[in-house]
Amino acid sequence: MKTFLIVLLILPLLTSCASGPSKGQLDDEVKRLCAIDGGIKVYETVRLPAKNFETKGWGSSEISIPNKKYVKPTSKYYYESSTIHLIKGSPSLSKYHYKIYRQSDNKLLGETISYARIGGDMPGPWHHSSFMCPENSDLARRIFIKHDGE
Repeated sequence: MKTFLIVLLILPLLTSCASGPSKGQLDDEVKRLCAIDGGIKVYETVRLPAKNFETKGWGSSEISIPNKKYVKPTSKYYYESSTIHLIKGSPSLSKYHYKIYRQSDNKLLGETISYARIGGDMPGPWHHSSFMCPENSDLARRIFIKHDGE
């Protein structure tokens, strides 16, 4: 019985160590890929009156931008996003691409590409760890600038 319990306790450790790349290897790959094409690119900034921004938690304000799937004729801007799962499982490696457009002329205002490793931890009731590059990729805050005038 003791041997069975020991095997049950050690089995998750052995399987997590023996399967695929490690968290450290994928974190290095995230850094490498991010250095190639990751980050934020702003092609045009837009000054908007403060009334166009919604106040969110902790006093921050944001502009609401719909997904292209749900854009209305009255919407001035929309976003598109895509996710590519480069490595599935635990740990996993994904590429995220997010773009904001002006609807009137479909002009790309900016885009961000980020990479993330999720998981690779010992199995358990806790949340998976993650590593992402770039860490702060809030594209909308860089494109839309709040000003007090109309």
